[in-house]
Amino acid sequence: MQIERIINNNVVSAIDPKGKEVIVMGKGIGFHAKQGKEIDQTLIEKIFYLGSQTAVDKFKELIENLPLEHIKVSSDIITYANKVLNRKLNPNIYITLTDHINFAIERFLQGMMFDNPLIWDVQRLYRQEYLIGEYSVALIDQKIGVKLPVDEAASIALHIVNAEYNTVMSETMNITKMLPNILQVVKEEYGITLVEQSLHYERFVSHLKLLVQRVIKREQLDNIDLEFCTMVQNMYPKEFTCSEKIAEYLKEHFQERIVAEELAMMTIHIRRIVLASQTKK
Repeated sequence: MQIERIINNNVVSAIDPKGKEVIVMGKGIGFHAKQGKEIDQTLIEKIFYLGSQTAVDKFKELIENLPLEHIKVSSDIITYANKVLNRKLNPNIYITLTDHINFAIERFLQGMMFDNPLIWDVQRLYRQEYLIGEYSVALIDQKIGVKLPVDEAASIALHIVNAEYNTVMSETMNITKMLPNILQVVKEEYGITLVEQSLHYERFVSHLKLLVQRVIKREQLDNIDLEFCTMVQNMYPKEFTCSEKIAEYLKEHFQERIVAEELAMMTIHIRRIVLASQTKK
């Protein structure tokens, strides 16, 4: 790979064999380096492949003056999240999470920390992501010597959720605030306590996240046989009524009617989660 630009002593941009610009990190990799020269392979610690040239440019601008340790710890957290979640995260997380972690560390050192009002909802609704957030806080303490408050675990978790579902932070926070209200509709309709540790609960919550995201993006399901929808309504009338109440709640917030296909799928999930909760009684 040939050096395209020296960003600082530890980071350069380069052109990969496919002709795309990438960001290359390694201690001293930019020291005495020259544009157009081949990168010393022994110095490479991490190669960042961003989704677009715009993302590459943003990342270059961001990391130009950041401490190498902050970039490294963010990269390690993202690598860990990819492994735990076993899914590909949106590469823009290298920009958003690195920026957030650097800012969080700066705030901490200046004695300026803020509570995360969504911490309890994040713990319940994004269990895996929150545990990754806790791991991140511990790693930052270990690598940088900064012990961030537990609220930061929730903030980091939300950045990971963004990258999972290709949403922006405002959408993720909106969804996180709404999900407890939707779950409350089910609880009140059946007078039950949902078993949050059950597989059906996790599947239902995951379904609701994607449903709200589809509603926000105006991309609801429309490829299910309408006869199937009618059959589901006839088989599970109470669950279907519960789905309609949730749909009404969503319509009030997004001015978007929930289509029959979405109601049918939600009905099936409600049926499963209710049965799981009643079995645990």
